[in-house]
Amino acid sequence: MSAVEVHAVVTGPEDGPVVLLSNSLGSTHRMWDAQIGALQERFRVVRYDTRGHGGSPVPAGPYTIDDLADDAVALLDRLGVQRAHLVGLSLGGMTAMRVAARNPERVERMAVLCTGAQLPPADAWTERAATVRANDSSSVAAAVVQRWFTAEYLAAHPDVRSESEAMVAATPAEGYAGCCEVIAAMDLRADLASITAPTLAIAGADDPATPPAKLDEIAAGVKDGRLLVVPHAAHLANAEQPGIVTRALIEHLEQS
Repeated sequence: MSAVEVHAVVTGPEDGPVVLLSNSLGSTHRMWDAQIGALQERFRVVRYDTRGHGGSPVPAGPYTIDDLADDAVALLDRLGVQRAHLVGLSLGGMTAMRVAARNPERVERMAVLCTGAQLPPADAWTERAATVRANDSSSVAAAVVQRWFTAEYLAAHPDVRSESEAMVAATPAEGYAGCCEVIAAMDLRADLASITAPTLAIAGADDPATPPAKLDEIAAGVKDGRLLVVPHAAHLANAEQPGIVTRALIEHLEQS
């Protein structure tokens, strides 16, 4: 196993069912702030920073999607958790899908948001990695946040724009670049048919990075999948439309 010990924050009842939340490229565990209040009333919530992000180590690259999956499984092992619900957005959703395909015995139910089983073209990701290595993560922060939220939302919430750009800019350059290269090389399309965990795929109707068709491919490809398209939401649908997304997550995870 190639795992690193990622930074994690655990809240909620000690005897509650465990939900593991995995973050997007360029964010930290704080991207789930809008969900945490409601989730931790019902679940033992484990939020963590993907390697190279936030408070987690920044190992030398290259990284692979299996490395990120190893980190998630190692975190569950460290906490003594045999099975958990997995919830991931974008890169976090890719990590969740890989764990669900490779380690099905560890996954109860899964929700993936604003993600894809493959995100070509690869050279767009390798070029972004090169830009960040040369100029730091701050060089892409404004463009990234423009994809995270709709233009109308950013215009109405300038504080969210500035906080989100600061989050991206604070991401270590090698961590951001290494995870860009994970996405460049990743192709989970063949994994979908082996995913048995009941899966909710959530798309932002206005997401330019992972449009609804990407989530529909996941919902149709797994054994037990359902698609939810969230209106007036871009790539961070959970932050832009927290009411819709949080309610959908709870309903999905509480099904037996």
